[in-house]
Amino acid sequence: MTRGLFVAFEGIDGSGKSTQAKRVADALSALLTFEPGDTKLGGALRQLLLHDGDVEPTSRAEALLMAADRAQHVETLIEPALAGGQMVITDRYSASTLAYQGFGRGLSLAALGDVLDFATSGLRPDLTIVVDCDLDVARTRSSGTKADRLERLDPSFHQLVRDGFLELAANDSSFVVIDGNESLAAVTSAVDLAFATRLGIEVSSS
Repeated sequence: MTRGLFVAFEGIDGSGKSTQAKRVADALSALLTFEPGDTKLGGALRQLLLHDGDVEPTSRAEALLMAADRAQHVETLIEPALAGGQMVITDRYSASTLAYQGFGRGLSLAALGDVLDFATSGLRPDLTIVVDCDLDVARTRSSGTKADRLERLDPSFHQLVRDGFLELAANDSSFVVIDGNESLAAVTSAVDLAFATRLGIEVSSS
């Protein structure tokens, strides 16, 4: 059986990555998943990390909890699907930890890389699409939704995260950056082009 392809959508909250991940997964009949939280253990970790006002994890604890979510996610959901020949589309993966806890929190990228390699058994996406947009655009798109603990951090943190995603993409040929400031139609076309040129897959929304 041919192993399935693995694609990650990344970017700051409000960039439009989740919209594109769902659209592509629906069009290609792929497994759509997300981080943190798309396992029973992950759901508990997500609540602890993002929504429990009585808990304030340190930066290292935050990174390790995110890695624990990913370890469970890979072993129980992503890897079995890929091994069974199914395409997997994930809304966030390891690049988010490097961007948020590495560039944003200032933790060692090398140390985080080692933790992530252990957590994922070295599983890397075949393609990572970073939907990049200005903070003001992202904030406008996210207005009306309740912000989680990370989303409530000041703009300087989110700018570091955004810059982190772009730096990761600049140094890894498996990344593609999409201009998320553009219209939905333009972003959709750019994502479809990335799938066609990088994976040889035509995405059809019809």
